[in-house]
Amino acid sequence: MNKKTITIFGTGRAKQDDANFQLAYETGKLLAQAGFTIANGGYGGTMLAAAKGASEAGGEVIGVTCSAFKNSTANKYVRREIVTGSFDERLDTLIKLGQGYIALPGGTGTLLELAKVWELKNKGFLKTDKPIILLGGFWKPLVELVATDDPDSSRHVKQADRPEQAVKLIIDGS
Repeated sequence: MNKKTITIFGTGRAKQDDANFQLAYETGKLLAQAGFTIANGGYGGTMLAAAKGASEAGGEVIGVTCSAFKNSTANKYVRREIVTGSFDERLDTLIKLGQGYIALPGGTGTLLELAKVWELKNKGFLKTDKPIILLGGFWKPLVELVATDDPDSSRHVKQADRPEQAVKLIIDGS
């Protein structure tokens, strides 16, 4: 069984009937079935969906929460909660835990997470065997835009249309 941890970044705003919620659920489920532990921000939206999918498939779920978010509690599928004191510490912990990263569609928080892990990879601060997978077409225009200034940067991210492809890329990259 693979004991590597994959960090999943995504929006807290996805609702249960949203396509992004289903995308996250399937991703968590398939990662757990492949033997991976998943780590994410531990709250709602796609974090909840991925945790639910992984948990229902018998996988381990790590939720990295932040005490600065008042009145926020980890979702019920988190089996191991790591409480951090700041937003920066939370993101650093998620990056440190991951042996690979999947970015789901999201807003500015997800963009920050993706940008940091991508820049760490660009500058050589993350091992080359830690793949960054962008799931769905949401981030594709951003990758293309960034490539107009830094064509080499796009080699550090891989695109996957479906969760099955993302998991295969994670397995092949690890």
